[in-house]
Amino acid sequence: MNIKSLLSRFVLVALLILPAAMVNAQAEATAEADLDAGKTLFRNYCATCHVTDMKTDLTGPALGGVEERWSDYPEEDLYSWIRNSQAMIQAGHPRAVELWEEWQPTQMNNFLQLTDQEIKNILGYIDGVYTETYGPKPASDKTAEDGGVAVQQGPSKYLYWILAFVLAALALILARIISNMNYMLKLKDGDTTARRKSLVEILTSKGVIAFVVFALVVLGGYTTVNNAISLGRQQGYEPEQPIKFSHETHAGLNQIDCQYCHDGARRSKHSVIPAANTCMNCHTAIKVGSNYGTAELTKIYASIGWDPNEDTYIEDYENMSRDEIKQIYSRWIANSYTTLDDNLKERGMDIEEVVDKQWEGIVGALTNRATGDNKIAGPIEWVRIHNMPDHVYFNHAQHVSVGKVACQTCHGPVEEMEKVYQYSPLSMGWCINCHRETEVQFEDNEYYKSYELYHEQIQAGTRDAVTVEEIGGLECQKCHY
Repeated sequence: MNIKSLLSRFVLVALLILPAAMVNAQAEATAEADLDAGKTLFRNYCATCHVTDMKTDLTGPALGGVEERWSDYPEEDLYSWIRNSQAMIQAGHPRAVELWEEWQPTQMNNFLQLTDQEIKNILGYIDGVYTETYGPKPASDKTAEDGGVAVQQGPSKYLYWILAFVLAALALILARIISNMNYMLKLKDGDTTARRKSLVEILTSKGVIAFVVFALVVLGGYTTVNNAISLGRQQGYEPEQPIKFSHETHAGLNQIDCQYCHDGARRSKHSVIPAANTCMNCHTAIKVGSNYGTAELTKIYASIGWDPNEDTYIEDYENMSRDEIKQIYSRWIANSYTTLDDNLKERGMDIEEVVDKQWEGIVGALTNRATGDNKIAGPIEWVRIHNMPDHVYFNHAQHVSVGKVACQTCHGPVEEMEKVYQYSPLSMGWCINCHRETEVQFEDNEYYKSYELYHEQIQAGTRDAVTVEEIGGLECQKCHY
């Protein structure tokens, strides 16, 4: 057997062993239901129609005990129902027909993209909530890297390094064997000058170098493509912001409409970050926050030069020194805490300590992270959470004003979030699935008046609804023009 044949066989075996080992590792890593991942999936796909307590009916039935209700049938039937309920109804499946007769004409959305493991995660989360055995993770399980949001773990990266090391060792051993075989063949042929190649000569041979280059090209290509696909898909991303702004307090407790602050959502491509002037519409009067007192609101005042002591904007604020600015806001913080002086002393704190701590927070929040410029006056640099790739076109106004899509459809229950995180995956598949299932609001919507045929069919009763897909929502150039 010649050298090329041996190398070819080795490469073939390696290409067969490595993917198989990776698949096995992945299967082992995801064998059990991941309830944290199930919670995210439930929010993305199920929470629109099903109540999160799993015990109350809504558009769809309460999901608690769903596996028990399907226990008379194979597990695969429940999975098939979740993916494509209408297909099972048409096939006459007894349980599917029973549910349809109870809940018609409400149709369950199709979720063909969900894997078995993802469905298992969702069912595990449903059962955990229903039986009250699932709750928030302990603080010790949260890390600064993931922002306190549970992250689904895949196979350990060390496993891949071990596999790579084993394959490299096998390659080295095989190369050594081939070198010895060549040496023995030359001796057999009477070549008295033959000698065994050293390890360095083997490692620097053309065959080994070619194989290493090939492996690096494959690895580099895989890494590049994988990173490109993952761009913007940082579901669960929950960064620390320079100001602790609570959407739960503003949008939930005080019921401030999303578009009051993000007014660009209804009229432009971007929803826009609200300017500090928008904050000041309320906070010229509300000067002490319900959660953090003066600690966070003073950061807004300092960024734009508002003097809460005098209720006026400070003249020539940008040219003031750091010490002059500090005096203004230190006086404000101290005055605000005068009535709480006794309480602070009981907690082992004094006014000066509170003032110094809050001033450090102001400087930290208004320091430019990129340049290190710690000049107080200037815009608040919020950390961006949602970031679509440059080759994707998304228009907020088209969805909000024309499509009448609620903000929560993509951003989740923001009114319940103390700190906002990326709720949806923002993947291409997620967008396409939404366009396939979302019905266009034709009634009293002038934008869709030109679709006369669809309007006639709806009035005649030959059509119930029109989806985004049917008006061109899946055309490539709509998002990738």
